[in-house]
Formats: sequence, structure tokens, C-alpha cells
Amino acid sequence: MIMNTITTLEIVRSYLNQISEISDADWIFFSSRLTRRDIPKKTTFLKLGAIENHISFIVSGIVRLYIPKSDPSKEVTFGFSFGSQFVSAYDSFLTRKPSLYELQALTKTTILSISYADLQEVYKTTKIGNLIGRLTAERLFLIKSKREQTLLHYTAEERYLNLFKDRPAVIKEIPLKYISSYIGVTPQALSRIRKRIT
Repeated sequence: MIMNTITTLEIVRSYLNQISEISDADWIFFSSRLTRRDIPKKTTFLKLGAIENHISFIVSGIVRLYIPKSDPSKEVTFGFSFGSQFVSAYDSFLTRKPSLYELQALTKTTILSISYADLQEVYKTTKIGNLIGRLTAERLFLIKSKREQTLLHYTAEERYLNLFKDRPAVIKEIPLKYISSYIGVTPQALSRIRKRIT
């Protein structure tokens, strides 16, 4: 387990070092505040109305961002996050207000999380805190912006192909009902698109 944690920490450091070199002192302080969480498949780990208290780095797995409805068939999936990406209901994290959407592990997912209180300490003590905040904010913005842009500029078939092109291996792990919601069509319409393509 210790070796596993060391390996997962190195994944995070390697990812961050590609963007900005991190000093050993900053890394030791930051990494000591990270908590590993192994989330079972199909587990919602942030509920609607809860205040987001973490920023998390996905070591492995797929996370769905969605707006739940009383009728599950009407849920709105507006984003997916994959391995080597940060995930959070960041608007809730920043404002300390209840989240308007949920985060769900679609597969068995391993994340490394830092709490709001610990991140404030990292901000005060290191340079790395600002980088984490920026990357998380950018990630949430890109998720929302990408979906809005694709809905405006591409056909449903093009939206599906673009999603498949970006992540061909992992898309197979996502149930079709979530993909159809993400690209803005019914599951039946998505089935027809898939038949045309194949």
C-alpha cells in the first residue's frame, strides 16, 4: 500500500512538473496534505446540495459530472473527467455554497484529494497552491465551454465522433445513456448514429 501511494503521488508530481517545475520543499508540503480515495464503480461521491470540500486529481478511472433529476432518464450529463485530470465542483468549492450538480465514479476510480482547509495552508506556504487552483478552474471551464461549443457548432454525429476521437479506449467504459445525454440526443438517436458509423 505504501509503494502504491508513492507511485500515485509521483503521477501527480510528474503531471504538475510538465506545467511548472515544483521545488522539493513545496512538493513535500503539498503532498503531505493529499488523501488517497478509492471509489467503487457507480458511486456518487459528491451529492447535489453538498458543499464541495475537495479538489481531486484522478489517478485512474472516469468521473461523470451531471445534474440529477427525479426521473433518472432526464439527468443531464455535462462532462467527463479522466485519469491525469483534476476534478471538483469547483464553483461550490470556491464559494462554499451547495453544489448544483453531482460527481460520480463511472468506473473504479482512484483519486488524490486535498481539502479546502489544507489548500488554504498550501496557498499561504507554497507556490504550488496557485497552480492547483488554476488548473482546476481551467478544467471546469473547459468542460462547460466544450459542451456548449459542441452543441452550438456540431451535429450530434460530429459530437459523438469528437468524443470518441478524444478518448477511444475509455469511451467504451461509459454507458450509452450518459453519452447520449452529453451530446444532447436521445439514446435511440445515438443508437442510430452508431449504426450509421459502423
